[in-house]
Amino acid sequence: MLGLEAVALGVAVAVALWANRDSNWDLPLFAVLLTSSVVGELTALDAPARSGKISSSFLAIFVAMVLLGPTPAAVIGMTTILVGWLRYRYERVSILINLVAYAWFPLLSGIAFHETLRATDTAHEDGAFYVLVFAFFVVTLVINYAITNGYLGYLNRTPFWRQLTRTLVPVLPSELIAGLIAVGITYAYLRVGLATVVILILALIVLQYLIGALLISQQRADELELRAKQLAGFQVALLGALLRTLDLRDRMTARHSAAVARYSREIAAAAGLSEGDQELVHTAGLLHDIGKFVLPDRILKGDAELTEHDWEEIKKHPYEGARIVSQIDGYQPVGEIVLAHHERIDGLGYPRGLQGDDIPVLARIISVADTYDVLTARDSYREPVSSFEAMTELRRVSGTQLDGQFVDILNQVLADKGFSYRHGEDADFEAELALDKRIHEYVTAGASPGQRLPI
Repeated sequence: MLGLEAVALGVAVAVALWANRDSNWDLPLFAVLLTSSVVGELTALDAPARSGKISSSFLAIFVAMVLLGPTPAAVIGMTTILVGWLRYRYERVSILINLVAYAWFPLLSGIAFHETLRATDTAHEDGAFYVLVFAFFVVTLVINYAITNGYLGYLNRTPFWRQLTRTLVPVLPSELIAGLIAVGITYAYLRVGLATVVILILALIVLQYLIGALLISQQRADELELRAKQLAGFQVALLGALLRTLDLRDRMTARHSAAVARYSREIAAAAGLSEGDQELVHTAGLLHDIGKFVLPDRILKGDAELTEHDWEEIKKHPYEGARIVSQIDGYQPVGEIVLAHHERIDGLGYPRGLQGDDIPVLARIISVADTYDVLTARDSYREPVSSFEAMTELRRVSGTQLDGQFVDILNQVLADKGFSYRHGEDADFEAELALDKRIHEYVTAGASPGQRLPI
């Protein structure tokens, strides 16, 4: 491929010498445009990874193509690439493809532009001239991208049109604005003179910096969002590990938590709560007893008769659970639910003695699910009762200990679906943990270090 690039570059030089007969070597204008192109290259800013660099050199080269001719524009383009290479020192294959691109796009488009002017007898004073300037800006842009991305597509084994549209389409709106700027610079030079071009070029370099800074800011924001999502995934994995550890230490409490999560989600769904609330109550159900980690095995496993002091320690578990959960970024709402899941409608619950509507809705749902599972689970502290007997007990304490509307909803859910959580089944336990697992995949596409995003 290096040999092919060298041949393409040699042919470009020959074409430039042939096309030089029609060139307008206005040295002051040439110097201004060359300086603008080189400065634009040296002050180019790194854009997000898939975009290469933000550089205003393309616009200066295009203006040179319009006002001076294809050969001066090609000289400016190749000089710009060589100066840029002295700074960036990217790979030899990249400098060659950029030299080929920045020699050929001003030559091909420049020759076509000036031949079109001759064929249509269009003068600078005609409005059609500026229409042609804008039209050929788009043509030149496509030629530039076609040369560069055709080569990159070959290297990456990517179909040409897919490679071209992936890189050109996202920047096309800003490039069309740049085309209008090119028309404005051309008009200013032809109607006012070189001084106006200098001012516009300086403004363009400032614009390049602002656009680059904006894209860098967006890139950093995207990176922060990515880190936040990765952290969230890590936190979910951490909570899953905590529950599995609790399962090893106290199988009964862990399986009970999974069952409460299942029942709570079903109640929330039947109550017409949002998908977000359903996920939230499920997570809070899984973690509602996580505060029992702080209890000694003697209390946690119920191996001995519990004293009044032991019961006071047990009553601290909503607070301890909320403290553990709330320290994880984004889980403060879960912590509020965990803290309130042992409050009662009549205000006789703990730890804060909330009553009625002061208790969070999702905490009231968990209280119903918690009470039902404690009564029916085969591995609970007491002898399990049937679902009918459990619902009879729940209706008895409805309006005092539990929220009556959610008791009725649970009763309806059990009647409609007829399901029960199987505490002894590992599959049921893992299924509830899996509902809280969020998997994110991020794919980034790289670009050649020498690739330019013109503005």
